[in-house]
Amino acid sequence: MSAAEIPAPRARRAAPSRETLVNAGLGLALLVFGLGAWLLDEPFLITLATKVAILAIAGAGLNLVLGYGGLVSFGHAAYFGIGGYTSGILAHHALNYTPMFEWPFLFEGSTSMPLIWLFAMVLGGLAALAIGALSLRTTGVYFIMITLAFGQMIFYFAISWPAYGGEDGLPIYVRNGFPGLNTLDPIQFFALAVAVLFAVLGLISMLAHSRFGLALQAARQNRQRLMAVGIRPGGVLLVAFVISGAITALAGALYADLNRFVSPSMLSWHLSGELLVFLILGGTGRLFAPLAGAGLYITLEHVLGGVSDYWQFYFGLLLLGVVLFARGGVIGFLTGGRHG
Repeated sequence: MSAAEIPAPRARRAAPSRETLVNAGLGLALLVFGLGAWLLDEPFLITLATKVAILAIAGAGLNLVLGYGGLVSFGHAAYFGIGGYTSGILAHHALNYTPMFEWPFLFEGSTSMPLIWLFAMVLGGLAALAIGALSLRTTGVYFIMITLAFGQMIFYFAISWPAYGGEDGLPIYVRNGFPGLNTLDPIQFFALAVAVLFAVLGLISMLAHSRFGLALQAARQNRQRLMAVGIRPGGVLLVAFVISGAITALAGALYADLNRFVSPSMLSWHLSGELLVFLILGGTGRLFAPLAGAGLYITLEHVLGGVSDYWQFYFGLLLLGVVLFARGGVIGFLTGGRHG
């Protein structure tokens, strides 16, 4: 056999990385838990899994600016609440047949989830654009405090807005609809939330591996070096901030439908802190960190809450252990601290 007739060796496929396997396991665990709860006819557990998925979406929005851009925002509950109030207000007017406004055209709200999500993401993105344009003029603790201040301003505005419940909140009597689905069925709403979560994680993965994502991570590491190659870090960070606000607002709209209720608590700084905790538990800068952190947090809240009224104390010990001994979070611990 001549050399020309010798078949070329087949290229070996690269084995999936350890983190990829962990991410696949986390996604599969969420699906199995939800489907298992459905087979066991446990609607409460399905709702618990849906809550994990929705809060993971909100955490993914924050992870874009914190994990990849290095921006510690303590006001992301503002965008979460904006999404929630968008869902509640649109449904309120649609169900009560009262116009939101009559000029330049008559609009009586909507109970269509796709339309509500669009409104929520646009409003969340616009709010993030305004807040980010001012906040990004600062860095460090000043940036943290400015984002917190804006979040509290929106929180107190919601409390003093009696037209939509004020501090008592606004109920959504019927869950908004999605074409082809019965959203009142817990398993169908769970499937919808999981589909949105995976779509958001796919978008963030695409962004992280794009030229924009590389510029965003460079802005986190060394802004001067990024400026030296002709890229303005402020513009890159602002775009990421706007995308983050839109994603978090989408999560807020879903969360309002999950509870069929929206209140100023969705805008509180406590929720901003919980989103940060999700990322610390999961491992900031890792794609599935929001899902790992939200899943662990909700599980411990449910399990430890049934054991003791002071479950936050034990959770605090766990968080302290993660910060001291597993700085890569749960995913970092499972992958040996390695990315990729």
